[in-house]
Amino acid sequence: MATRAAIRTALILMLCGMACNVLAQTAQSKTNSREDAKAAYCKATGGRLGVRSAYSSPSKPKEDVQLCEYRAPDGSRIYLSLETLTQTKPTQAVLAYYAQTPWNQQGHGVPAAHYCLQLGGRGMSATDPAVDINNPKGEDATIEMCVFPDNSMIDSWGLMYHSDNIVRGIDLSTVLKYPNPHAKKSK
Repeated sequence: MATRAAIRTALILMLCGMACNVLAQTAQSKTNSREDAKAAYCKATGGRLGVRSAYSSPSKPKEDVQLCEYRAPDGSRIYLSLETLTQTKPTQAVLAYYAQTPWNQQGHGVPAAHYCLQLGGRGMSATDPAVDINNPKGEDATIEMCVFPDNSMIDSWGLMYHSDNIVRGIDLSTVLKYPNPHAKKSK
């Protein structure tokens, strides 16, 4: 009797384990599918997909961040996270881009970093893992991102330039899925 109960319990546990494994694979498949759709949207709108190793402070570990880069013929560019690019609801990064708040000229050092702080974000350096930052062989070995409390992120310099009506890379209002709430409506 005890052996039969033990076998039954073992079978139930085995079936539960198999069911959990199938559910985990299904969830992973859905996540991969969503990430693939975001990457495809970046490319379809003229962007270039990239992964950067990002860190916000020496005490925090680096994390890989998927970014979409838009580059203009003049060589200027702007970066934003795939998540920020594809959101249909307002994110703080997108709202900051659209608001074009003037820089208050406060702070010493990197102006874009201080502008990010002014808007309520925090700076985060993102390096290209394919480039040796001690001997960069290309442009933008390290870029500065502005990360907002909702984890939306955008290129700090692109954000600052846009506040002065200078478009770097591309006018993001043409590719963002959340429309500009400040846009003038045509009659």
